[in-house]
Amino acid sequence: MRTIAAIKAKVAQHAGAAGFWRRVGAMLLKEFLQLRRDRITFATMITIPLLQLILFGYAINTTPRDLPTAVLLQESSDVGRSILAALSNTKYFKVTQLLHSDAEFDRALASGKVLFAVEIPSGFERALRRGDRPALLVAADATDPVATGGAVAALSEIVNTALINDRGLPDPGQPLFDIRIHDRYNPAAVTALNVVPGLLGTILTLTMLIFTALSVTREIERGTMESLLAMPITPFEIMLGKIAPYVLVGFAQAALIIAAGVLMFRVPIVGNLALLTALTTLFIATNLSFGYTFSTLAQNQLQAVQMSMMFFLPNMLLSGFIFPFLGMPRWAQMVGEWLPLTHFIRIARSIMLKGSTLAELDYDTLALAGLMAVAMIIAVTRFRRTLD
Repeated sequence: MRTIAAIKAKVAQHAGAAGFWRRVGAMLLKEFLQLRRDRITFATMITIPLLQLILFGYAINTTPRDLPTAVLLQESSDVGRSILAALSNTKYFKVTQLLHSDAEFDRALASGKVLFAVEIPSGFERALRRGDRPALLVAADATDPVATGGAVAALSEIVNTALINDRGLPDPGQPLFDIRIHDRYNPAAVTALNVVPGLLGTILTLTMLIFTALSVTREIERGTMESLLAMPITPFEIMLGKIAPYVLVGFAQAALIIAAGVLMFRVPIVGNLALLTALTTLFIATNLSFGYTFSTLAQNQLQAVQMSMMFFLPNMLLSGFIFPFLGMPRWAQMVGEWLPLTHFIRIARSIMLKGSTLAELDYDTLALAGLMAVAMIIAVTRFRRTLD
């Protein structure tokens, strides 16, 4: 009897073990089948690591080169041309504008189209040949110290190498001229002055996308979409009704961040606060429009969040918030121009640190308005009038 009982116990044990693995295998198969049906989730799992690899491997550059530079030549001479050639040979500077007056010099930096402006004053070569050690003025847009730091450090090489092959000059055993560097808009290179305006846009992007990305899918999952569809209301009216409350939420977030930046980190607001408020509201509406678009494309809340994160990642990496925008490859800059955060960071930094006006920010303002219009059109077009 004991032998029979032992055999039955062993059989039951093996049957239990076999049943365990059979049940685990069934659950494993079920999850694979479910993952295969949820194509958006599967695509996200594959795409996000690939996107990160491409962005960090090719687009991100912490030592930017070929930074746009404007030059004001008060005199045309061989010495001036040698200095410009030496600037280009450092690989940090790329002359993109030739200026003709001090007013153009200031406007070039204020516009954000160049990061450096170099002035070779009149009488520079004559003073050089007399051994007077004239000064070369280099003004840098220090709203992004990371972008300009390496280039400023490279300027010391120019003093020693720029005129080494020029004849008729005094003994080059000592520097023949000085370089006076003027860091504009953030002369002390305070990190907070660069981070707070960018952080304002980054936080608003993340929260506004997530809030509205869940709006339509939440209605579907809760079963309240039927009542909404039965009402005499157009898709555009539904979109405005869902977006409007979050505009106020976003405005409250923006006010809190700006107040904290001013009071805690001493970030100035040199420009018009009303203009900053208006363009921040435009930026909030743009992100809400994108979030609403994702909610119309997604089938559930998880997919809506995944789409939002897929959109947020390039916004954060290609906008100039973490890495210098002008130091990225041209193709990455072109992608960045289609992202709302890129334009808002320029707007926020320009208004808060430079005191820029709407006329100087017309390109970025129109870009935000255009992106919002595109997102709204897609959202209204995609909005489901019937439940599938």
